Amino acid sequence: MNTSVANPGVSGSTTSGVSWRSLLGRYGTLVALAVLLLVNVLITPNFLQWQTLFVNISQVATIAIVAVGMTLVIATGGIDLSVGAVMALAGAMAPLIFGSAFGLANPVIGLMLAIALPLLVAMACGLFNGIMISVLRVQPIIATLILFISGRGIAQVLTNGNLQTFSNPAFSYLGTGRVLGLPFQGWLAVVIAGIAFWLVTRTLHGRHLLAVGGNERAAELSGVPVRRVKISVYIICAFLSGIAGLVVVAINSASDAARNGNLMELDAIAAAVVGGALLQGGRAPVFGALLGAVIIQLVKYTLLANGIEDEVALIAKAGIIVAAVALQQGRRE
Repeated sequence: MNTSVANPGVSGSTTSGVSWRSLLGRYGTLVALAVLLLVNVLITPNFLQWQTLFVNISQVATIAIVAVGMTLVIATGGIDLSVGAVMALAGAMAPLIFGSAFGLANPVIGLMLAIALPLLVAMACGLFNGIMISVLRVQPIIATLILFISGRGIAQVLTNGNLQTFSNPAFSYLGTGRVLGLPFQGWLAVVIAGIAFWLVTRTLHGRHLLAVGGNERAAELSGVPVRRVKISVYIICAFLSGIAGLVVVAINSASDAARNGNLMELDAIAAAVVGGALLQGGRAPVFGALLGAVIIQLVKYTLLANGIEDEVALIAKAGIIVAAVALQQGRRE
């Protein structure tokens, strides 16, 4: 009978420890965001001004858009290293189209084609990744590395390695427009996240997506079209990367194939993981990815606004990923 009595001190300590780790795993993103906001209010000059809000929304929107697509890919147990290259490729194509002789002669059609064709090319890149991974069984990190290397090269060939500047107010609205006083691309990121959330939580495709990430073999035996699901998420991720590439070009009224989307892979993966995505798959916290993107952006802004070199932000991002993975491990335990 005595052997059945647990040590109260040990039991309480263990239970308390698990409880705190579980709470941090569940609400760690919100806690981190609150801490960052508080730190900026205290130490960052002009942080509470509207201009600061607009700058951060403009910069976080592209990270958030790509992070939503990356979250869907990670939910299937994959990864996409080509998102930055796809951004560069889509961004390089747009000015070439609306700035061509046909685009100048037909500005409305040229503008429509300058948006539609780059996005179709981006989707083709996603299709390539999906086929390589689901049909040819190439590891995601290797398959997407191909476009990571070649995609930006193709963009630079298209532009002859030159910076493309332009003046096209209609196209620039993607990056400089305002809706209800806030940047258009911020609303765009929220709408995209809402659609992705609906896709994951309210459709059969969403259930299949999570099933593939949870246990691919079991999903296949249950009749889930694993190949089609994988191909679709890489197409969606590339499509969203194309949108982000167009937004960046519209913000700057210039296309630089060498810099557009540079290191976006790191930001998108970090935002997805900080937002609660599990690298082994099975979870797709879409709005968590939005919060993760905000945290990544605030970390960069905090460092830069306080005179700390941009290179330090890379170290900070790595630390954020480590902390997020540790919190996820605590939540699982």
